[in-house]
Amino acid sequence: MISRGEGGLKDVLFACAKAVEEDDAFRIEWLMSELQAMVSVSGKPIQRLAAYMLEGLVARLASSGSSICMSLRCEEPVAGPDLLSYMHMIYEICPYFKFGYLSANGAIADAMKDEDRIHIIDFMIAQGSQWISLIQALGTRPGGVPRLRITGIDASVSSYARGGSLEIVGKRLAKIAESCNVPSEFSAAMVPASEINFEQLGIRTGEAIAVNFPLMLHHVPDENVCSGNHRDRLIRLSKSLSPRVVTLVEQESNTNAVPFYPRFMETFRYYSAVFDSIDVALPRDHRERVRAEQHCLARDIVNLIACEGMERVERHEPLAKWRSRFMMAGFHPYPLSSSVNATIRDLLLGYCESYMLKEWDGALFLGWMNRPLVSSCAWR
Repeated sequence: MISRGEGGLKDVLFACAKAVEEDDAFRIEWLMSELQAMVSVSGKPIQRLAAYMLEGLVARLASSGSSICMSLRCEEPVAGPDLLSYMHMIYEICPYFKFGYLSANGAIADAMKDEDRIHIIDFMIAQGSQWISLIQALGTRPGGVPRLRITGIDASVSSYARGGSLEIVGKRLAKIAESCNVPSEFSAAMVPASEINFEQLGIRTGEAIAVNFPLMLHHVPDENVCSGNHRDRLIRLSKSLSPRVVTLVEQESNTNAVPFYPRFMETFRYYSAVFDSIDVALPRDHRERVRAEQHCLARDIVNLIACEGMERVERHEPLAKWRSRFMMAGFHPYPLSSSVNATIRDLLLGYCESYMLKEWDGALFLGWMNRPLVSSCAWR
């Protein structure tokens, strides 16, 4: 007799993943049938997470990783603004993105406090939201306002969420810079980060360079996927620019070179904390919350479970591994200032007290309860 409680659901979910790993068709069919009756996208956090993990198992069995969207029950939003609104909802109800933006911006502002010409190279600029607060701070910087140039890198697939090309981001940031009396310039590189080269970065003599890696390096293939190892190549490319600072924000999870079943368990542990943190912010039957989780979290979960090789783009590494990669490239840690720590703590006052902030060896970790979820660090 299978328990229908949370412990029972977890046990059945893990047993099903083990059966998939062992290709035990009889147990797979039985356990998936049980799971179908236990999961719900509008239920408790564990029921919602299990629903998407089950979708991942189904997709893995169907070898549909290359068409990952088809493995989800939800439909594509009809327009870019819909997806953007779901992303904005996650941004507002959880502090993870704000933590990354504020900590990276703090490191850049500190490293650039004496520079009058600044060039920021953003390896995943998305909507450009990160730079609004930095532009505003530069506009009131003691000692004078610098000239600011931003090079935004983003693959064309992101234009769907933006509702257009990177020109939209450039015009938006230009208006904000103008209102803050910050002389600015924006350059766009519509190319996947793994394909970027030195010539596309438009390096100019006399500019102080900051490189920003915002929750994106884990998408870049490394030595576990291809001989090119673009992950380390991008880090070395950044070092060749002699930057004043390089900022790195990443999920604190270990799923890159991990075999299927341990990766499944790590995915469950990590996203259990994420779904718990969302649960305290919005009602379980909140329709937009359901769609936000489907469009912003479910695809990552399914990709982690269903895909292998180049098809699996969610390849997280813990900070210890990132530290090793950066130090092998010749970087040294650039400790985040105490003012950054204080700014993040002020931010968290507006959220549930279950969020935790820890500082370790110059890096900051934001987590839920005792589980670190996002790390932020800087290098030079």
